[in-house]
Amino acid sequence: MTTKVHTIDATGIVLGRVASAAAKALMGKTSADYTANQVADVRVYIKNAGKTKMSERRMRETLHETYSGQPGGFKTKTNEKIIDKKGWKGLYELAVFGMLPSNKLRPLMMKRLTITD
Repeated sequence: MTTKVHTIDATGIVLGRVASAAAKALMGKTSADYTANQVADVRVYIKNAGKTKMSERRMRETLHETYSGQPGGFKTKTNEKIIDKKGWKGLYELAVFGMLPSNKLRPLMMKRLTITD
């Protein structure tokens, strides 16, 4: 079986649309031989991630929450802070990671995702 390659150009497209297309391809739902309990033989490349369309309001007001389980361990970050610290790659990884099923296959699917600015 040959590896299928999906290249997504993010120029001028909203983050969620690109992330959902990438997640769908990583799960294997774009191919006819889809099986839910196996990682699809697919590589997904997102190029021009820095040229993604995002409004100023969404940059400032969208919150990503984490909780460590400890008292006082609840933290929030905006898209702006994530882009400053990790770049657009970090924001795309977070978006695609959240759209994949939370099981043992998720880390294996994420290894097949490549994001370039």
